[in-house]
Amino acid sequence: MSRVSKSLKNAKVGVFFFILSIFVQFFSRKIFLDNLGDEFIGLETTLRSILSFLNLAELGIGTAIGFTLYKPIFDKNHKEINKIIALLGVLYKKIGYVIFGVGFLISIFFPLIFEQTPFSLTLIYYVFYSLLISVLLSYFVNYHISLLGADQKGYIVQQYFQTFNISRVILQVIVALYFKSFYLYITLELLFSIMYSIVVRYKIKQEYPWLIINSSQKTEIIKEYPEIIIKIKQVFFHKMSAFVKNGTDNLLIYALVNLQSVAFFGNYQLIFLKLIGLVKMAFAGTGSAVGNLIAEDDEENIKKVLWELIAIQFFIAGFFSIIIYHTMDAFILLWLGEKYILSDTILLLMIANFFMIQISSPIERFKNAYGLYSDTWAAITEALINLAISFTFGIIFGISGIVLGTVVSLFLIAVLWKPYFLYKNGFKKSVFLYWKGLLPMMLVFAVSVFTINFVKDFFIYDSENINLINWILYALQVTIAVTFTYGTLLYLFVPGFKVFCLRVTNLLVNKTHKKS
Repeated sequence: MSRVSKSLKNAKVGVFFFILSIFVQFFSRKIFLDNLGDEFIGLETTLRSILSFLNLAELGIGTAIGFTLYKPIFDKNHKEINKIIALLGVLYKKIGYVIFGVGFLISIFFPLIFEQTPFSLTLIYYVFYSLLISVLLSYFVNYHISLLGADQKGYIVQQYFQTFNISRVILQVIVALYFKSFYLYITLELLFSIMYSIVVRYKIKQEYPWLIINSSQKTEIIKEYPEIIIKIKQVFFHKMSAFVKNGTDNLLIYALVNLQSVAFFGNYQLIFLKLIGLVKMAFAGTGSAVGNLIAEDDEENIKKVLWELIAIQFFIAGFFSIIIYHTMDAFILLWLGEKYILSDTILLLMIANFFMIQISSPIERFKNAYGLYSDTWAAITEALINLAISFTFGIIFGISGIVLGTVVSLFLIAVLWKPYFLYKNGFKKSVFLYWKGLLPMMLVFAVSVFTINFVKDFFIYDSENINLINWILYALQVTIAVTFTYGTLLYLFVPGFKVFCLRVTNLLVNKTHKKS
């Protein structure tokens, strides 16, 4: 199967299951909030954020190993792949013990951390350790998944992960509706994690019969790969920065605002995280595809693929940002109720965060493919800027001040610094070429924003009497206007987007001819 075919299969399978899971999770969120309560959902979210912090101990091992696997996979060097996966197992098991140890130490202070919560310590400990065991399974049982990702077979993981995830959520909905049991709700989380790990481990053995699942390699194997250890140390700082950027908002909201606000913010966060996840699924496999492209060292093809990816993700960034801005408040009102609507300032900041993540992700993808992780100072700076602004302004402005720290740090490092670093050390060219290519896209986006803001006043919409049909019709009008305005302008003025549109058109035409 070709690189493009694998990428398309990853995208199709990933998007299908992800959309299915989005419907299930949005449906279940309302039920969980109504039947388990805002504070319990806030507690669960806070404990997950603590576990995200513990996952920093992973040090970016998976990322560094994935980068190292591209070459032996391309060469079909099974012996080398087995050694690298054995190394991953040795490192992951060490990290697993560290995560458990640190998790245990943190849990000792739960009586102080959760002193003001209405829940018993028994419940808090049960939730935490159930979630902790679920996390540890990836370190001790199914770490071989990294091979599927590097080999552009992430669709296999998605098929099983999303199937188990959707089944679990449906059962948790039944528990919330009929039993309202916190313990049973969390027990399902643990049971499904165990079943998923067993099934995926079996599937990997089927997919790679030559792979040594239980390697006898010991710690000494680490000395054979000093370059991987260097990469791991570099990637650690980037992982730390990513956690601070994405994982501390809930903790700061709990500390500076209250536990209930964690659930309120979590509703919006769920929408953006699912949307970001959906886009990632659509581009599933492109990371390893780019890695293979870099291995081929075709400069012209690298440039072509880069600008096509940038154009596509710029369209996605603008498309969803404009639609969300005009439809989000009414959606929250219909979905959860008026009390869950947050301020326009918070919404705009979250949209800005989403937009910058999208437009910077192609740069990140190529940067990872080149193995460029040595800019550790940038990761540290991003984390410090984020924490400083989020804490200072969070005290003053609450949730909006906390999100502001994420937006500012993301802009300075992901949007400004990383393109410069990639162009200088990866492409060996001036970053001026990047900004020159990006300028038309930014102008097109700005024009589209003003145009949609003007024409929306002519849409058929009764904002005083919002119901589901009314909202769907309005959302459709906004979507059509954005697609026509933004899409047409990008097609006319951005070559990479035009190439992509023509490629999709040709693909559809060819498929139609084959069927006929």
